[in-house]
Amino acid sequence: MTDFGWIEGAIAAARPQAMAALLRYFRDMDAAEEAFQDACLRALKAWPKNGPPRDPTAWLIMVGRNAAIDAVRKTSRNTVLPPEELLSDLEDAEAEAAERLDSSHYRDDVLRLLFICCHPDLPATQQIALALRIVSGLSVREIARAFLVSEAAMEQRITRAKARIGVGGAPFEAPGPIERAERFAAVAAMIYLVFTEGYSASGKALEAKGGLCDEAIRLARLLLRLFPSEPEMMGLTALLLLQHSRSDARFGDDGTAILLDDQDRSLWSRRMIDEGLALIDKAMLKKAPGPYQVQAAIAALHARAARAEDIDWAGVDRLYATLEIMQPSPVVTLNRAVATAKVWGPDAALEMIEPLGARLDAYFHYHGARGAFLMQAGRTVEARKAFDRAIALAGTAAQAANIRQYLDTMATRV
Repeated sequence: MTDFGWIEGAIAAARPQAMAALLRYFRDMDAAEEAFQDACLRALKAWPKNGPPRDPTAWLIMVGRNAAIDAVRKTSRNTVLPPEELLSDLEDAEAEAAERLDSSHYRDDVLRLLFICCHPDLPATQQIALALRIVSGLSVREIARAFLVSEAAMEQRITRAKARIGVGGAPFEAPGPIERAERFAAVAAMIYLVFTEGYSASGKALEAKGGLCDEAIRLARLLLRLFPSEPEMMGLTALLLLQHSRSDARFGDDGTAILLDDQDRSLWSRRMIDEGLALIDKAMLKKAPGPYQVQAAIAALHARAARAEDIDWAGVDRLYATLEIMQPSPVVTLNRAVATAKVWGPDAALEMIEPLGARLDAYFHYHGARGAFLMQAGRTVEARKAFDRAIALAGTAAQAANIRQYLDTMATRV
């Protein structure tokens, strides 16, 4: 039996660049996608017989473009493409295409593709779905499964996104410096949303959504290749790597979530940690701090600690204070309160989060954290009321189980 693994890998690696170039040629997302799929089918026929082309990306672009043009010619009764056996040896034409791809077209094409997927007229859910379909190549079924919706509903979501882009007149020219700066934040935010969608999953949803974390990291690395000296891109990639490095330690055999302090750190991925730490260290040398870098620096302090008790909580507290200035939000303050409790005690943390009550009253994690601080302060009755409120607001059985697990743990320590 023929091993198609290497072909699938080559196609997956080539997809962003090939799709981007085909989109530039045809200025229509459906036409570009159909052309790429046609090229992939031809690759599955030609490559096992004739061997891999010198540049798979250039081959797919050229064959996809010619196939689409040929489809139009057929309707006009014109010539067709050469036989399949000739397609994997394009020689001079392929070399010329590869040379063009090594120029600035590569960067501009992929940027254009990412920017179009993050079109400002699209809601975040459609941006994510479109990027996973067009850039990553996930099937509609895979995306629907990850977002726990029907395949038909996801198909409609993607179709609506494409239609809105068409009506909105997305620019297909090379993005200029101003547009790049404006849209970079949107693309980075989309990637982080993809990651968060996978990272926040638990229970049965974890199996369906787990791959989203890997896909987000792949997209982050793609963007990092386009912006190799951008410190915030380094910070985002580092943040995703450092958070995902804990994946094997985050849940027990029964699916119950394990709190960060209680995780077996020997299960953390050393390879991801080393890569993430190198990236955040490099980013900090640029001396242009941003929110992703600060969040990655917080994750780095956790990753560098051999044991939970070795964490530099004072450093975590200072970094969250910086993040409050850069990106003020009640959730950031709530996260900072955890570090504050470690450094200054639970009363200081309670004082910090008291003003957040009105805005976070419907937020599960607020009442869970408040209950933990009250319990640490010896205010057991108030703590149990806060925990009851958190359990009532739990969005999943795993969240409710976390609260009960915490109560059981505290009961054994009394």
